[in-house]
Amino acid sequence: MALVRSLATVGGYTGISRILGLVRDMLFAPVLGTGPVADAFFVAFRLPNLFRRLFAEGAFNAAFVPLFARHLEHEGRDAARLFAEQSLAVLLALLLLLTAAAMAFMPWLMYLLAPGFAAQPAKFDMAVALSRVTFPYLLFMGLVALLSGLLNSLYKFAAAAAAPIVLNVFFVFSMVVILPFTGAPGELLAWTVAAAGIGQFILLLVACRRAGMVLRLPRPRLTPGVVRLLKLMGPGLISAGAMQINLMVGTIIASLQVGAVSYLYYADRIYQLPLGLIGIAFGVVLLPDLARKLRSGAEAQAMHSFNRGLELAMFLTLPAAVALLVIPEPIIVVLFERGAFDRADAQATALALAAFAAGLPAFVLIKVLQPAFFAREDTVTPLRMALVTVAANVVLSLALFWSLRYVGLALATTLAAWLNTGLLVWALRRRGFMTLDQRCTTRLPRIVVASTLMGAALWAAVGWLEPWFDGETPVRILGLAILVGGGLAAYGALALVLRAMAPGDLAKLLRRPPVESDGRTG
Repeated sequence: MALVRSLATVGGYTGISRILGLVRDMLFAPVLGTGPVADAFFVAFRLPNLFRRLFAEGAFNAAFVPLFARHLEHEGRDAARLFAEQSLAVLLALLLLLTAAAMAFMPWLMYLLAPGFAAQPAKFDMAVALSRVTFPYLLFMGLVALLSGLLNSLYKFAAAAAAPIVLNVFFVFSMVVILPFTGAPGELLAWTVAAAGIGQFILLLVACRRAGMVLRLPRPRLTPGVVRLLKLMGPGLISAGAMQINLMVGTIIASLQVGAVSYLYYADRIYQLPLGLIGIAFGVVLLPDLARKLRSGAEAQAMHSFNRGLELAMFLTLPAAVALLVIPEPIIVVLFERGAFDRADAQATALALAAFAAGLPAFVLIKVLQPAFFAREDTVTPLRMALVTVAANVVLSLALFWSLRYVGLALATTLAAWLNTGLLVWALRRRGFMTLDQRCTTRLPRIVVASTLMGAALWAAVGWLEPWFDGETPVRILGLAILVGGGLAAYGALALVLRAMAPGDLAKLLRRPPVESDGRTG
């Protein structure tokens, strides 16, 4: 498989989705601001979105893809389809039960998710009502996760990567076209979430049909293959979703401070852009690639893919992290400061963004490192690491919140991510699953130096351009464009001078031939 071509497909569609997500949040900010409706909706949206990330980007993908790849490589396409159908039936039954239970017990669940809302009955009741509307999104996202894993295992990444675009298109349409006639943004956005889940599911069904994988819905049965899937999925639910669980812990504690949920939400949306473009894309592409290579006995090729993935991920991530750390306030001011979102909100959100930015490389590394375990059907080791990480995050969040308030919550998430990364690296090296080649060990330090020098240049430039961000909107946009464009140019030049990445490297990766199966996969 051409690694960069697949990454470009996933990262490109994910990038479109995240850019539309920024447009969505730019529409949210002047209407919702950081008030009670914003807090209620963001909690209502966070809950199903948490499960979406756990399923689509975490537990289910980590468990399903290696098993589906095994059936595909060793037994052929028909056996793989049968396994997918059996998994679909059981997954649908479980999700229906979970969704019904959550909707019925939502008031009690809200005491767990946002205990601080209990002191404001109107906000609490609104959060419960909106969460009941949004929660069925989880049902469809679970089904989308299965169909996405199936398509990714066939090296067909486009449709699965494009599915999240549907959600943001629906949001933008609702805000621009429908909201002026309803005047009830919270309720409208909640129903938009539910409708978008149906839209994404239909998109993936069509893509599977085009790929020749039309799935029937048999009676749910716990076959040996499904039991194995559930056993792998249980530990993976925590290990692959540790970061999401940590963010949810932050949301729970943030509900104790007025406006904190919104500050963290807007900051989260900014750093999710590079995380989606890089980290999630690498996780999605590396898992099926490593799984199929390992199943075919191509250990050396699997390690080569791992090294190139790690090298390229850091080449793209480190400058993004440095930029978000150095210029968070100009970014927030340009994107969100208008209407109900004022300069005080922008400054508060910028502090959270800087704290999250320090952990961006760790968030991405986790997405690169975990597939090395998942491809070997090992979800238990990452689970152990994740349990330590979650415990550390809870302790850090409680400790830092009282001194740094909501910024402490973002910082706790960052520190926990670095702890998770360190534990994963230690376990991989101890088991011989991580051997960095000479090219990787030579270039990683150069990438660090190039990113640091770029950060210094941005620091100097933002001081010079600071008055621009107090001006009119066109002047602010121009100032941010100069910072971003100048930073990219500086990093590109430094990377070439320091030989952190050679111009011909991407072209060579693009010419790598796909890994052929045994011929039985159709």
